[in-house]
Amino acid sequence: MTTGAAASGDGTGTAGGRARGRAELAAFLRAMRARLRPEDVGLPDTGRRRTPGLRRQEVAQLAAVSIDWYIRLEQGRVGMPGTAVLDALAQALRLSPAEHRHLHIVARGQAPAAAHTPARVGGSLRVLLDGMPLLPAYVLDFRLDILAHNAAAEALFGPDFGSGDADNLARVLFLATPIRAMQLDWVRVARETVGNLRANLARHRDDPRLRALIAELREHSPEFAGWWADHTVKERGHGSKRLLHPVVGELAVCYDALAAPGGADQHIVAVTPADPPAERALRTLVAEHSAALARPATRPAVVVA
Repeated sequence: MTTGAAASGDGTGTAGGRARGRAELAAFLRAMRARLRPEDVGLPDTGRRRTPGLRRQEVAQLAAVSIDWYIRLEQGRVGMPGTAVLDALAQALRLSPAEHRHLHIVARGQAPAAAHTPARVGGSLRVLLDGMPLLPAYVLDFRLDILAHNAAAEALFGPDFGSGDADNLARVLFLATPIRAMQLDWVRVARETVGNLRANLARHRDDPRLRALIAELREHSPEFAGWWADHTVKERGHGSKRLLHPVVGELAVCYDALAAPGGADQHIVAVTPADPPAERALRTLVAEHSAALARPATRPAVVVA
C-alpha cells in the first residue's frame, strides 16, 4: 500500500528523501519483474533460470528502453524517470491499475493522470434534452464531439447537425460548413473553441482521437493553425453570439455549457434567445421543423397496367 508520505511526496526534496525514493522504486521493479514468466509477456522460454522472473534485458526490451539504463534504474542509480517511460514499464511488467499508480507515486511523487473512460449519454440527459422543445441543446465531450442533440438544435443548425461531417463542433466551425457560415461573430467564437481544445488536451493529452482532430484542423484550417501556435487557453462556458439563419435572418442568442454529472467530462450546451425577436425566430424554426417531421412522406404513384 502507498503511505501518506509517498503519496504526498514528503521528503522527496532532500537528498535522503530522493535516495529512499530511488531505493523503493528499485525494490518495487525487482519484485514486479520476479513474479513474471517469459510466457506471461509473450517471450519464448529458454530454459531454467538462476533466479525467478524475467531478466532485466527482457524488461528493457519490452519497455523499449536501454538495457544499461534499466539496470541502473533497478540499482537506484537513475534520476526521476519521465511519465511516458513509467507507463511503458508498467505495460511491460503487466502492472494492475493500482500498481501502475504506485509506480508513478514512488518514482515521481505524484499519481499518473486518470485515464478517461468514454461514456454514452445517459437516459436522464436524453430526457432533459427532449424536455426543452423550444431551446436548442446538445451534449459535447472533451473532444467537442456532438454526442446527442434535441429537435430544436436540428431546427436551428440543420438536419445534418451531430452526424457525418457535422459531428464535431470544432470541425463545423473551422471547415467549410453551413454552420460556420451562420456565425456572425465567427472570429471570437472560433478563438474560444481553440482555447477550449488546448485546455482539454492538457487533461487528456494521450487521447488519440483528440490529437487526430487537432492535427486535422491544423492541416486544413490556416486560422486554427495560427491560433493554435499562440497557445491561447480559454475555458469559457457561457456567452452570446449572433447567427445569420437562411430562413429567419439574424438572431442574437446566448449559450451556456453545464457540466454533466458522472465524471465523463461531458457538457450540456443550451442555446437561449437574447431578445424577443430571437425568441420569435426560434419558435418559428421549431414549429416549421415539427410540421415537416409530422408530414407523411410522399410516395410515387403506382401505375397499374
